[in-house]
Amino acid sequence: MTTDIARRISRRRFLEYVRQSPLFAPLAAAAGLSGRAGAAEPVIGDPVEAINVFDFMPPAQKKLSAAHWAYLMTGVDDNRTVEANSEGFRLFQIRPRGFVNVETVDTSVELYGTRLESPIVLAPVGHQRAFHPEAELAVARAAREKGHQVMLSTFSSVHVREVAEAHGAPLWFQLYPTSEWSVTEQVLRRAEDAGCPVVALTIDAPAGSNRETLRRLGNRDKNPQCGACHRPGAERFVAGHPTFAGIDYSRVRSGLRSITLELVERVRRATKMKIVAKGVMTAEDAELCVKEGLDGIVVSNHGGRQAESLLSTIEALPEVTATVNGKIPVLIDGGFRRGTDVFKALAIGADAICIGRPYLWGLSAFGQAGVERVLELLQAELVTTMKQSGANSLDMITSAYVKRRSA
Repeated sequence: MTTDIARRISRRRFLEYVRQSPLFAPLAAAAGLSGRAGAAEPVIGDPVEAINVFDFMPPAQKKLSAAHWAYLMTGVDDNRTVEANSEGFRLFQIRPRGFVNVETVDTSVELYGTRLESPIVLAPVGHQRAFHPEAELAVARAAREKGHQVMLSTFSSVHVREVAEAHGAPLWFQLYPTSEWSVTEQVLRRAEDAGCPVVALTIDAPAGSNRETLRRLGNRDKNPQCGACHRPGAERFVAGHPTFAGIDYSRVRSGLRSITLELVERVRRATKMKIVAKGVMTAEDAELCVKEGLDGIVVSNHGGRQAESLLSTIEALPEVTATVNGKIPVLIDGGFRRGTDVFKALAIGADAICIGRPYLWGLSAFGQAGVERVLELLQAELVTTMKQSGANSLDMITSAYVKRRSA
């Protein structure tokens, strides 16, 4: 039966969604799987051995506790929106062009006054010390070495100032507002003081989410390892994050669940940072963002971790970019695992893409060196795809290079 599954399900789906829960580890072991469907190969022991980002999954899972692996890989409900994000790229085909000089290609892009060497941005993920002792510092150093932008989570394991120093360049900051505005305002000021020019206001978390994989393996009542670090209550949760150090958060009761245009105005009055809405999935919200003068959009469904919408971000991207029509930058995250994925999103109109789980597989497995190798692989695949498609710069990658499958 396992062999039949390996035959019928795509390699991407099999690796990422059968292996995503430690509950399936015995099944994978019985099938002789260690990173490639149908192949009994040893788990890589050095990041240079990796030939794609999937190769970092087995060593990452091996090094992490079951609960931390579940936190990293979980979606909500049946994890089908996580799956949809990845599988959505199969709906789009690349239309390669010839007769173009692609001896050299330029992958740089200018965003918010900065020329970035690559359109691949490291998405915000909280609690990275769960994956490696050097946490966000290792990620920032890797991004600095390879020339990539970093967006830092409110719930970083390391203070924004320290991460900015490790990165050696301005960070972008992802904001989770709290129920107490004065606390949110101080967090914004702290990010701005650390040199962040951009704040991404998270709009796609209006309620708690049903992360069943995490609930099964990260139950603090049944797992002493979880109970030792995670205490119930919003105030205790906030207390464990350096972003809030020195701030009186005693009145915080929860995250701010309703993100409204009134809140956008409050944020605008409180900071000089550019404001980006993270979590836009429809033309209607994209139109609002443009109308209200926001500085950018991140097309995102929170990595499939909030609502089981079954709508992949790559499928949502066309209506968003068509509505924005170049008025403000559009970024996207969700399921990016290959250079071809990046190319498709750029062709549909994204200005940059964000990765999350892949660089955390690298971090979990090998620290900074693992993150660097993940970035090397994705960047190399993007360059190869650009050359094979006949595009020698990002400006050349237009909608003419991609089409949606007819069936």
